[in-house]
Amino acid sequence: MLVAFVHIGLVAETALLFFLPAAILLVATVFSSVHFAETVSLRVGQPFGAIVLAIAVTVIEVSLIASLMLSPSEGDATVARDTVFATVLTVLNGVVGLCLLIGGMRHHEQSFQSHGAVAAFSVVATLATLTLVLPNFTLAVEGPYYSTVQLAFVIVVSLLLYGIFLFVQTVRHRNDFLDLAAVEDEAHEVPTNGQSLRAGFLLAVSLLMVVLLAEALAETLEAGVSAAGLAEAFVGLIIAVLVLLPEGLTALRAAASNRLQTSLNVATGSAIASVGLSIPAIAILSICLGQPITLGLDPEHIVLLMLTLFVGTLTLATGRTTVMQGAIHLVIFACFVLLAAVP
Repeated sequence: MLVAFVHIGLVAETALLFFLPAAILLVATVFSSVHFAETVSLRVGQPFGAIVLAIAVTVIEVSLIASLMLSPSEGDATVARDTVFATVLTVLNGVVGLCLLIGGMRHHEQSFQSHGAVAAFSVVATLATLTLVLPNFTLAVEGPYYSTVQLAFVIVVSLLLYGIFLFVQTVRHRNDFLDLAAVEDEAHEVPTNGQSLRAGFLLAVSLLMVVLLAEALAETLEAGVSAAGLAEAFVGLIIAVLVLLPEGLTALRAAASNRLQTSLNVATGSAIASVGLSIPAIAILSICLGQPITLGLDPEHIVLLMLTLFVGTLTLATGRTTVMQGAIHLVIFACFVLLAAVP
């Protein structure tokens, strides 16, 4: 109803009467979308369940990014880069850092299967470097951009690498990603056909609502960040936090219950889906519309990404963690938030 009022001109997008209810509704709709996707995924089983959940989260992220790229103002060619980078840093430092800190405080020391965690982390590192760092050093197009041919190559290899990881995680080497402390809790009640169909329909409705609300809130969000004196990159952080909120809370609950492997699976899975699916989707959109997208990071962000990958490798190498690792990751995340707001 609020969105309809905006489109017919009865309520302005910048009106507080519209913005606050719409923002609350958007958060609730994101949670609902993930919940319905999880219900469908339980019914179809693995690996198709993981695909359904990843696609749902990707649709949410891509719709938010596209709404800003195609906003009635000048559009934002950097929002895809900023959002994906924010997602990677928020996951690998914010979410993982909180999980390690909370888990370490409650259980002193936690263990996980390093084979699976390192495999997932290597996929994140490869995709993030190819999409966010390498464009700064190519010669075909001046600036932090890929040429059309290069962008097409990145689309193909990103989707291919994501598909291979999904196959390894859910089929070929599934045991490397199992949480040994929670094997008994993994037996979920499988939804009936009726429940699955209802969840599928509500999932489609929820995703449509996310798209409409994102379009309606895009201009107001950019204006609010600008009015607060914050950098444009802060918009990407807001989108990343919104998209990651449901899965982030799931990861934190798992860590508090001494199921760190589950936390790492959820967290790294979100990062892989963001880079491996969202970037290709936005890249295809940019090629179709003839609108270039900025992918290469600024120098200070490249430093933070390299530091994150280096520290993350050390964190996952031993298969055990304490509050020390959690504190280190949270410090890096705090630096990222500061630079996103005040470069």
